[in-house]
This record gives sequence, structure tokens and C-alpha cells, in this order.
Amino acid sequence: MLSMLTTAPTLSNTATQRLAISVVIPAKDEAESLPELCEWITRVMLENGWGDLPPAYEIIIVDDGSHDASWEVIQQLSYNDARIKGIRFNRNYGKSAALHTGFQAAQGEVVITMDADLQDSPDEIPELYRMITREKYDLVSGWKRKRYDPITKTLPTKLFNAVARSISGLTLHDFNCGLKAYNYRVVKSIDVYGELHRNIPMIAKWNGFSKIGEKEVQHRPRKYGTTKFGIERFLFGFLDMITITFVSKFSKRPMHFFGSLGVLSFLIGTAFAIGILFRKVYELSHGLRARNATDQPLFFLALVAIIVGVQLFTAGFIGEMMTTNSRKTHEYLILDTVGMPEKNPGINHT
Repeated sequence: MLSMLTTAPTLSNTATQRLAISVVIPAKDEAESLPELCEWITRVMLENGWGDLPPAYEIIIVDDGSHDASWEVIQQLSYNDARIKGIRFNRNYGKSAALHTGFQAAQGEVVITMDADLQDSPDEIPELYRMITREKYDLVSGWKRKRYDPITKTLPTKLFNAVARSISGLTLHDFNCGLKAYNYRVVKSIDVYGELHRNIPMIAKWNGFSKIGEKEVQHRPRKYGTTKFGIERFLFGFLDMITITFVSKFSKRPMHFFGSLGVLSFLIGTAFAIGILFRKVYELSHGLRARNATDQPLFFLALVAIIVGVQLFTAGFIGEMMTTNSRKTHEYLILDTVGMPEKNPGINHT
């Protein structure tokens, strides 16, 4: 069955229709770890009273274009336990797409995300749930103080987190930790695409969710497979941080950015041009040898500044028109689902 995920979810009619917890797990080529992870999550849920009928929790695994037997494993897990649900992408879209899709499908009052590689501990779920429900946090991000990653991953991560703290004003130690907990309203209100999953706390803050906390969590060594981290992800993370910083401030008012720069550039160019003109008039009025304006490098700088100013102002104007007449959508081709209700609020079945 082919279906498209849309950006406008239909939320549950009442809070009582929602589950207590949705665990969203992006997975790519994690066939070996998924059974152990789901068994661990289920054990934690049962020990904390979330396993009673009707079920109070769900596990949503998003297969992000795996090439191994991950989907077959997910199907078997769902067959054995209806609380385990799966969504399968037609190809690899990336972690942000998987999280976005899982967020739209989730029905829990608290949504918890974790990686599929067993490096995040499900034993953290009860405390994360308590912080969201009792302490009323909008988002709680995990902090892996002691990590079992190679230095090629930990050093770029430390640098990224330092820059993210400086830009966002958030005092989190680890923005990119896969283990996070969210209030239901947060995941239904934020857009996550590209590689923006690293910047979710920043996105949440700039969407008005101000109570963002942190919990120190256990980090476990990878048990199966190999890491998906690469230097290109580190670079993309910084580029996306710049993107959301710009978008958060100017997406609704591009004229404020482009227009201001355009006017400034135009005024500087005009001032240079007037200066050249007055100098020529002065030289002529005093019987001095007047140089041609085109012989002066400053003339061309003035001309470039004026042209760039007009272009920037025009870009701001066009941006304003696009902002007021466009609507961003997220569409990911879903190849199959398992365990998902036919009328799931986050899935538009076609």
C-alpha cells in the first residue's frame, strides 16, 4: 500500500483518547537490535503499570529505507504484540524524516524518541515521563555525560553543542542526544526536515515551548552493526543550525532582513556616487583637471553596491509575497505500514 504523510495532522478529539506514551524509534539496518530493544521497552512498560488493557503505550518503529531484514523483523514484532507498530519508507529519507513521520503518527500524551542501536536505555523512560507530566516540561533532552563513541564523533559533537548553546541560549549539554521526551503538543507543532533533528530543542524554543530541560542518561556501547555517523553529518548539522536561526527570525518577515541589507547597500553606493560627483564638480569649478568617473575604481564599487541593494530589496519583496501565499508541506513516500490503524491521525491513506 502506498500512502503519503502530510504535514497537517488531525489531532485526537479529546485527551482521553490518547495513550500515555508513544515511543518513536527511527531505524535503518537495525534488524539485530530491534527484537532486544522492543523486549526491553516492553519490560519497562509492564514494570511501571503501562501494560494493562487497553494498552497505555505504543512503540512506533520507522524503517528508514533499510537494506537488511529490519522490515521483516518489525512485521514479526507487530504480529506478536499489537502495541508495536511499523512504518516503512520507500527509500532512505534520513532521521529527521523518520522522526517527523513518527511524530505525526504518535498518539501518546508523552512522546519519547530513542535510537534503535541499543545505545539508549529504555530504563530512562519512567523518569522522562515523570518530568513531562509532573514537572510540566515541554521537552526533556538526554545528556550522555559518559560516552562510548570514538573521538572522531565526540569532538565534533562537543563543538556543535557549544555553538548551539551560544546561538540558542539553551544550557543543554547534548542537543543531538537521540533519547528525548516531548509533550504531545510539541511534536504536533514543530517541523523537522532535512537534518534538523539535531536542532529540535532550538526549534521547540523558537516555537514558544520555553520549558526545556535536561536529564543525565546512560550511554551504552553499540552492540550490533556500525555507526551511521559521518563527517558530512557534522557539517550538515552546522548548516542546518544556521538555517533554522535565520528561518526562526526572518521566515515571516524576509523584508526585514533582505530589505535592510538592500537599503544599506543602496545608500552606501549612492553616497559613493554622490562623492564622486561632488569631487568632479569641485575640480571643474577650480580649473583643475577633472578625471573621468569611469577611471576611478570607487565608481564601480558604487555601481555594484547600488545594483546589489536593488537586488536584495527585490529578494525581500519576493520573499514577503512567497511567505504570505505559500504553505510548506512534508511528503515522504511510505511503502507499507504494520499495526497502524486505518484512520491514524498522522497518516493520510490513499
